[in-house]
Amino acid sequence: MVHYETAGESHGTGITTIISGFPSQLPVDVDFIQNELVRRQKGYGSGPRMRMEKDTVEFLGGVRWKETLGSPISVLVRNRDSVNWKIQMDPLGFPPPDYHEVTIPRPGHTDLAGMVKYQFTDIRNVIERASARETVGRCVAGSFAKMFLNQLGIGVGGYVESIGGIVADTEMTLEEKIKAALNSTLATFDQQSEKKMMKVIDQAREKGDSLGGTFVVVAFGMIPGLGDYTSAAKRLDAQLAAGLMSVPSVKGVEIGDGFLSAQLFGSEAHDAIYYDQDREPFSFFRSTNRAGGVEGGVSTGEPIVVRCAMKPIPTLQKGLPSVDIIEKSNVVARYERSDICAVPRGLVVGEAMVAWVLASVVREKFGGDSLNEVKENFRNYLKYLRDFSTKKIK
Repeated sequence: MVHYETAGESHGTGITTIISGFPSQLPVDVDFIQNELVRRQKGYGSGPRMRMEKDTVEFLGGVRWKETLGSPISVLVRNRDSVNWKIQMDPLGFPPPDYHEVTIPRPGHTDLAGMVKYQFTDIRNVIERASARETVGRCVAGSFAKMFLNQLGIGVGGYVESIGGIVADTEMTLEEKIKAALNSTLATFDQQSEKKMMKVIDQAREKGDSLGGTFVVVAFGMIPGLGDYTSAAKRLDAQLAAGLMSVPSVKGVEIGDGFLSAQLFGSEAHDAIYYDQDREPFSFFRSTNRAGGVEGGVSTGEPIVVRCAMKPIPTLQKGLPSVDIIEKSNVVARYERSDICAVPRGLVVGEAMVAWVLASVVREKFGGDSLNEVKENFRNYLKYLRDFSTKKIK
């Protein structure tokens, strides 16, 4: 029911995001959106471009007086570095006489596969769109999803769990971890582990190498019944996995205990169901949440917990072996300006994707053309959950 699309290249004029499907009268918090974009640029190990770009949103449609109109929303974030690429990226010009096509693909990127797919002779055409710069548009879309979910009491946050094999390990609740991560340069919750993470990042920089890691995204204030077990495409965990796997460098996604559950007995892996008549609005609950808030593709009402694994950034200062596509000669892959570690930035994009998927299933279930109508439908469903819990089912 909701949809977003981004357009633009890494060194073009900017990244445009078109968002549709949100109700009218949704308050638009510009400062919140800007802060999400700032979060996407921060993180120890980020490359020099993050210091160059100062992402600012420009609303081109769908918003009036800081409220959505119910019509498609258009947002532009300009690329400040585009002034240095006017000739190379001119939409209507011609290649300058001294221009040299990029013909050496970088291992780990989509350079070679993209070149073959679209029948390019210049890998620059692939690099510009495949760049993680595109994720600025995802964060814009995710910001709208977060603002919408917040109206219904659903919040999305997260934290970095590991970088380069260093794992944060301090006894905290999920809420405490997320709060602590907001004050961390690596978006993690364990200060001692953070120091070790920064050290291995420095070591990787000195070697001309890069590092990956894992991050966790959590959604609180969940209700049971989102998603659908009747259709493969509508299963909530399938949608979450698809959204998160689309984030650049994410190579693994698990819901709840995920891979750990494969090593356990069934009695150890599943969440027993209990009843407490004083719990609102749903009296049925789990004392554990190994399923990560999803069973059979449907939300259980427990927090959604998703873990993602990010591979190291494949652009290396000391390039890996490659082949010149034209000369067919063995060469070393060239270096494009890049991060040493992008896991903290990946977390922000991951949050955006989780928020987007949840906003999508909420819109599908509760409909409504205006925010007031959505809220009324949502309140009716909460009443139904209370009635279900007390056997007053109609």
